[in-house]
Amino acid sequence: MSEAPNADIVRVAFERGVATVTLNRPEKRNAMNPALNVRMLEVLDALEANGRCRVLVLTGAGESWSAGMDLKEYFRDNDDKGRAAVLRSRRQSGSWWNRLMFFEKPTIAMVNGWCFGGAFTPLVACDLAIAAEDAKFGLSEINWGILPGGNVTRAVAEVMSHRDSLYYIMTGELFDGRKAAEMRLVNEAVPRDRLAARVREICDVLLEKNPVTLKAAKDTFKRVRAMPWEAADDYIYAKLEQMLFLDKSGGRNEGLKQFLDDKSYRPGLGAYRRDKEE
Repeated sequence: MSEAPNADIVRVAFERGVATVTLNRPEKRNAMNPALNVRMLEVLDALEANGRCRVLVLTGAGESWSAGMDLKEYFRDNDDKGRAAVLRSRRQSGSWWNRLMFFEKPTIAMVNGWCFGGAFTPLVACDLAIAAEDAKFGLSEINWGILPGGNVTRAVAEVMSHRDSLYYIMTGELFDGRKAAEMRLVNEAVPRDRLAARVREICDVLLEKNPVTLKAAKDTFKRVRAMPWEAADDYIYAKLEQMLFLDKSGGRNEGLKQFLDDKSYRPGLGAYRRDKEE
């Protein structure tokens, strides 16, 4: 992965089943430009097939998670190039966070600092999000004459309430990690010096679970939210059957055996023991 062009713009580190992916443009507050977005697609493709990555953590270098879209490279540089250039830029900018939404493995946003505008889409695309209490969030587009585009508005509406969303979209005011947790934009906020440790704790919990089941469970939740009840019921059972077929470790049978026959664990208090590597 390190030999690819623009490799340094995204860093990847592995530790005990976790791949930490770091957006690495600290001098630009990790703003997302075309080179970073192309590289993130390459990184996600590589990690999905890499056995060393069983959980993905997304964070930013320096004091920022991401300041959103690079305004110069995505806006100013396209001003005189016509609509075709704008459409191409728009499609390219959204490709990797859309890929992240249904990534093969669990994903956690570790929000270590500034998170603005376009960064809300990969933030919401991650399955879970943990923020530093003093991290700064903002939908500042109103302050320079546009609305939150690139599906940012849709991402905000997905996780925040109607009133909270409109307040911050219309005022452009900042809020911190504590407020982000209160509004459910992130799962929780912790002191900055506890951020990495708390994310690692959650990773370790996820690593105990059956990976096929994890993938099916998170995808099912995201898909059925927009379905009528009858369609959701059918989809859930179809997904369950698919999961049982794909899980070559026989996790369901092993879990039932350990619970009902061996009495070696209780589902409400932990995960069954997985001796086989999926």
